[in-house]
Amino acid sequence: MARGHPDLPRAVARKISRQELLNQLQQIDNNQERRERVLRLENAFRSKIDSHIGSLPAKDAVFRKFNTSPYVLLIHARQRGYTKVSELEADILPAKQFSSMETSAGRMVEEVVLPEYGWECVISEMHTTNSALDGKRKEKNIYRLVTLKSGPRCLNDEMSENFADAVLNNFEEWAQEAGVNRIDFTYGVLYGTEKLSNKKDWHILRNIKEKVGNAITLDPKKRWQCQFNQNGIVVDVTVRIGLDWWHHLGGELCFIEVFTALVRACISAGASDSDSYQYTISDLNEIVTTLGVREEFNVSLLQRSQIPWLFLTARHFCDALVE
Repeated sequence: MARGHPDLPRAVARKISRQELLNQLQQIDNNQERRERVLRLENAFRSKIDSHIGSLPAKDAVFRKFNTSPYVLLIHARQRGYTKVSELEADILPAKQFSSMETSAGRMVEEVVLPEYGWECVISEMHTTNSALDGKRKEKNIYRLVTLKSGPRCLNDEMSENFADAVLNNFEEWAQEAGVNRIDFTYGVLYGTEKLSNKKDWHILRNIKEKVGNAITLDPKKRWQCQFNQNGIVVDVTVRIGLDWWHHLGGELCFIEVFTALVRACISAGASDSDSYQYTISDLNEIVTTLGVREEFNVSLLQRSQIPWLFLTARHFCDALVE
């Protein structure tokens, strides 16, 4: 199904304000319970990250494991003007490490964050009732379930249909397992925006609508949500991308708590680029600039040199970062 399907919702550009981020950072810094949560998250992230770093490809890694393209290698060498293979090797290793990190980062976030906000991680084998799930939480008569993907362009058409089938084939067992008649299923994306999505995630909803027919009670036309009612069970299915997912998980301050913890776990306080430094990436200066941060702004959770990293992270969750 083409992304230009007439029922697709219009993706409104999402903006994040630097000042609002700083205000939220101040809020969690002034709240002991939230500050302690950030420190717990930081310690758990650092433990997972250090373990993962230890398993990354080492300098003695075998070449066949890098899955490189000879065409790309030669074109890259031409672009950089390389004459020695050693120069190319210095680029191959971090590229492989980036790929490995992308694969494992999502699971790390699930294992650290979900329990902190009252959810249970779901670890199940393929082709089982729960194989499409990553997290679950029971609230009174609602069973909240989530499958999480690392980015906004992870799906293809076949995967969209598979997720629709997973919901339709298993919702009765999920309801029976929790003893409820209401299921809230989220397809959650750990970063990105609706505009960045390839819209295959929305096609999960379209597939559900087409498969349940008259059982649909909330049409996904022009929205990122649908609902159906079958055999006395009401099922809500929602696509939540980036900030929408973090708000759903733990409220308005969840995002700033989690990513303050990640910045603390990964970036030591120290020297930062000067305001006059010119990055090669043309818009990076305007993303990470701290010129708008008041001189008197001071929080214990992040040092001033770490704030550009918070802004850089936040840019992955919006279409524009504004003052």
